[in-house]
Amino acid sequence: MWKALTMAVAGLTLSAVASAQELVEGQHYERLATPVETQVDDDQIEITEAFWFGCPHCYRLQPEVTEWYETLEDDVQVVHLPATMGGDWNTHATAFYAAKSLGIQEELHADFFHAIHEKDRSLTDTDALAEFFANYGVSEEEAREALTSFSVRSDVSRANSRMRDMQLMGVPVLMVDGRYLVTPSSAGSLANMPQIADALVERVREERAE
Repeated sequence: MWKALTMAVAGLTLSAVASAQELVEGQHYERLATPVETQVDDDQIEITEAFWFGCPHCYRLQPEVTEWYETLEDDVQVVHLPATMGGDWNTHATAFYAAKSLGIQEELHADFFHAIHEKDRSLTDTDALAEFFANYGVSEEEAREALTSFSVRSDVSRANSRMRDMQLMGVPVLMVDGRYLVTPSSAGSLANMPQIADALVERVREERAE
């Protein structure tokens, strides 16, 4: 997790960045030296949200990004990337992909955050996860099978590789088009992250139109 959330990096406020042209590399965002391969169709713009369910900053970011995601145009697709840094991080990444394989990830996502940060549940062992999953129309047996499946382990491994490619040292992070990284520090605050990422989406549109 990022150790400091500077509330006014370079004097940035929510209303200060009105267009893609006003963004400054190294000040509002970082550019990957080697772009990461995106996972969406070529005519789509990918936004990757890298997060950890146990991260309080990620939890506080959820209302901001959820509201923003609802405003995105049809040419934008969001990809959630659970961070894998060992221990509970990997357990929660496993839970994310197991829920996805069971078709309950979207329904479960916000509740999983809430259970950890508001109800003080760790959700870091198979028994607790299976019991939690059972609230979403699957049996504990189905949950256990998904949590220990080869396909889910492969998903976690791929997430780990993607994290390395992104050179991530903390979360939350919003990555636009496999190239541009927005962090709490670069954005100036958690609340600013969606606005800067949105301006970067517009930049990608402009680049593709040229």
